[in-house]
Amino acid sequence: MVLEKLGSSLRDTLAKIAKSVFVDEKLVNELVKDIQRALLQADVNVQLVFKLSNKIKDRILKEETPAGLTKKEYLIKIVYEELINFLGEKAYDIQITKKPTKIMLVGLFGNGKTTTAGKLAKYFQKRGIKVAVMSTDTWRPAAFKQLEQLANQIGVPVFGNPEEKNPVKIYRSFESRLKEFDLVIIDTAGRDALSDDLVKEIEDINEAIRADERLLVISADLGQAAQRQAQQFHDSCNITGVIATKMDGTAKAGGALSACAVTNSPIKFIGVGEKIDDFESFNPQRFVGKLLGMGDIETLLEKAKEVMSEDKAEDLSKRFLKGKFDLIDLYDQMEAMSKMGSLGKLVEMIPGFSQIKMPKELLGVQEKKLEKWKFIMNSCTKKELEDPELISPSRIDRIARGSGCSIRDVRELLKQYKQGKKMAKMMGSMGGGSMKGMEKVMKKFGKGGMPNIKF
Repeated sequence: MVLEKLGSSLRDTLAKIAKSVFVDEKLVNELVKDIQRALLQADVNVQLVFKLSNKIKDRILKEETPAGLTKKEYLIKIVYEELINFLGEKAYDIQITKKPTKIMLVGLFGNGKTTTAGKLAKYFQKRGIKVAVMSTDTWRPAAFKQLEQLANQIGVPVFGNPEEKNPVKIYRSFESRLKEFDLVIIDTAGRDALSDDLVKEIEDINEAIRADERLLVISADLGQAAQRQAQQFHDSCNITGVIATKMDGTAKAGGALSACAVTNSPIKFIGVGEKIDDFESFNPQRFVGKLLGMGDIETLLEKAKEVMSEDKAEDLSKRFLKGKFDLIDLYDQMEAMSKMGSLGKLVEMIPGFSQIKMPKELLGVQEKKLEKWKFIMNSCTKKELEDPELISPSRIDRIARGSGCSIRDVRELLKQYKQGKKMAKMMGSMGGGSMKGMEKVMKKFGKGGMPNIKF
């Protein structure tokens, strides 16, 4: 998980509030110290930490608790709201309003610009946007080849000329062809530092491109140093936003996020893994919701809709309720889950699940089981898939041998199928018998990013 230690510390702090008998100044002081400690460990600037914690303390002690909320609930609400404000307050969407809309990526060496170009292209491609990518990096020999490989992987056109050393000429040579696309993402050259020649090159290419968005790609492991870099690029190139890469597995990400947020450089996207789909728009509300264990139902539902059409989801849910849920349906579910990302990332989006101390090893075991179960299903006959009740001990033995799995593995899959069928009926009784009904059920756990907390 992104900023796992920070999230764990903040959730422990909220749990302390929940367990307390009274909300008094002593509890507030403990809460503030816990938040300070958690943020400092996440490499957030000391001055920013004290500014945030003092604001939380002032609000808690001075504001009247609104009607309908307990003091504890309001205390949690204040922490939630101030963390959101701290990280930029709102999400910044990129609107594709003209053809072609042009996004230019800038940044230093080693921050992941070219990889980000591929991820950004996939992000918009999944939303029905006709995308192309272009390499104008004339400094790094393998830049065009890397972007070409990423483009081929996702099926988008790539433009560039590794033989040409003038980035403006590269752009001009393909300019007329770019009108065919809704969005063009231009990868530019980087340097070891923000030097005068890099600024001049960016200014020249930007003058030729007249980019609608100039996004700084910056590595989250820079920590607080990201603020200086973001400010330098903003002053020199008038960037319109930041993409923070390497957000997974770095304790310094808190420093990078807060550093960029307090400059005039809003974070618009974050890279959360190595895969091309490990890329999200940055929404402070959703991000803080995940940190505090409130989940991120909106992103989870968006991912579900990306891998399964609403018509298919509606049909599957109707089959659930009629008791026609079979192994083929289970297989479809598993296929959809694998496309949505790792189990670890999905779990942290479900409200309350991140508060369960679930070992990473257990999640890894579950992912391996999904792969194994696919082999088992491929060894079943069509009749067995449609009616799992037909699967007798002798058939289990045959399926195990055919799939290269154990009898125990086959029995475990059948047990999972039966549990899934029971859960389907239970969700049907809760009003989850359609995609929209499912959304209502899920949002009961955490509406609008805030949990329905009862103490």
